[in-house]
Amino acid sequence: MKILFVGDIIGRSGRDALQKHLPDLKAKLNPDVIIVNVDNAASLRGVTQKIAKEILSWGVDFLTGGDHIWDQREMVCGVENIPELLRPANLPEGTPGKGMTFKMIGNDKITIIHLGGTVFMGEKFDNPFDYINGVIEEHKISKNHHVFIDFHTEATSEKMAMAQYLDGRVSAVIGSHTHLPTADCQIFDNGTAFQADAGMTGDYNTVIGANKTEAIDHFLRKVPHEHFKPTEDEATLCGTLIETDDNTGRAKNIAPVRVGGRLSQALPDF
Repeated sequence: MKILFVGDIIGRSGRDALQKHLPDLKAKLNPDVIIVNVDNAASLRGVTQKIAKEILSWGVDFLTGGDHIWDQREMVCGVENIPELLRPANLPEGTPGKGMTFKMIGNDKITIIHLGGTVFMGEKFDNPFDYINGVIEEHKISKNHHVFIDFHTEATSEKMAMAQYLDGRVSAVIGSHTHLPTADCQIFDNGTAFQADAGMTGDYNTVIGANKTEAIDHFLRKVPHEHFKPTEDEATLCGTLIETDDNTGRAKNIAPVRVGGRLSQALPDF
């Protein structure tokens, strides 16, 4: 199975890049399932129902959120209207929406789990290790069963620790949230693919997607900004492609995806 994960969509320019490049990526990479993180899709402030449905209409299978999942007040109730949209699973019982789902593709099943981290993230989420420990035995990889985790958190150490903890029990742990693609695509000893961050699908002539002048002012003079604004220049689509073994659910290949915009281009050859 081939799993294409596209990193944080940043505002209009990120959405435009996804719409522009996704058809060609589908033709060249032939992914079986496409997962897109939309935690900043609505002008760096979560996602709206309208935007989520638009992105799904382009042939995306699932959407993941993150710490901005409730930034648009409509999503507190609206998340229930979009079953393909996952909020972090490690939120208290009774929280609207869901953090885990699955899809059958022929004889194969893929389970998608969305986790939020705790290091440098305040108190937004419950302990992700406690949560995953309680569910993974029921949902771990096996013949014709693949498991993908989007781990949305700040610290690379927390992401890598989670992937090592789950090595051999899930197909892939791919990080999101920090908006910069990391050069650490790898497969751990027991078959779990890992990348600390897939990067953002946004304009890289910015400060992690935000207007660079506003961001620099904040660092230089502590100028308060109610909300940083994204720019509208051409975005780079950043993501990760993982190929898994149908007989075991373990990863066989992992490689970065980068198309358009300013960054060096990268396209997997598997």
